[in-house]
Amino acid sequence: MTPFAALHHADAPLLLPNAWDHASAFALAAAGFEAVGTTSLGVAAAAGLPDGAAATRDETLGLARRLGTGPFLLSVDAEGGFSDDPERVAELARTLRAAGAVGVNLEDGLGAAELHCAKIAAVKSAVPDLFVNARTDTYWLGDGDRTDTLRRLDAYQQAGADGVFVPGLTDPERIADLVRHTEVPLNVLHSPAGPTLDRLADLGVRRVSLGSLLYRHALGAALETAESVRSGRRPRGAAPTYADVQALSGGVDRPSYGPVMSSA
Repeated sequence: MTPFAALHHADAPLLLPNAWDHASAFALAAAGFEAVGTTSLGVAAAAGLPDGAAATRDETLGLARRLGTGPFLLSVDAEGGFSDDPERVAELARTLRAAGAVGVNLEDGLGAAELHCAKIAAVKSAVPDLFVNARTDTYWLGDGDRTDTLRRLDAYQQAGADGVFVPGLTDPERIADLVRHTEVPLNVLHSPAGPTLDRLADLGVRRVSLGSLLYRHALGAALETAESVRSGRRPRGAAPTYADVQALSGGVDRPSYGPVMSSA
């Protein structure tokens, strides 16, 4: 079992924060997160491209190469693999692994389960030690049909997925039901209105992703700060200093305990 896979079998669920650039990933690592994922929305939005449209292959690879040698375990959100050709998805996986990624998230977008199975199998054949988190969008894009969800999760497990991901699922009873019917770790997307991390642990969830939440909060904080200055108010909230951000890229020396937060 790889170190990243082992995090899915620890006493507590793996809380996976998702970064969108070098600074956000290294700041999360400095804050003590052993593993960091990427957010496809953040990567796409930063480049002015649509998310979930197979438009950010180059940007995703570029970010993986910048982060792959970082002091954390890296999992990459690769949408649907940026191709419907399983062999091209497998080649992407080889490139991500060579860059230093230890995990990849592949989503079905409610497309044919058979095609997603072929992608999963191709990736596991090409890069056996890459943790494949197989995502189904039955709740994210569909109506959460239980039969279809279980059918897809079972197929993805049989294809070799190391974990399964059902974003949009927040009902505790339905989460517990899926846990009972899956043999690999179940990943859910954290929702501020959904169960707490402790409650998800009690339900048997093994991985909780933050998805685009951090990116969207950062964008919201930027807008709020700009509006505060324009309105003559002192900006609220904490922010790293200039030197703290420089330190994330090796610009200045900084103690290893992570960035110091300032309200200025």
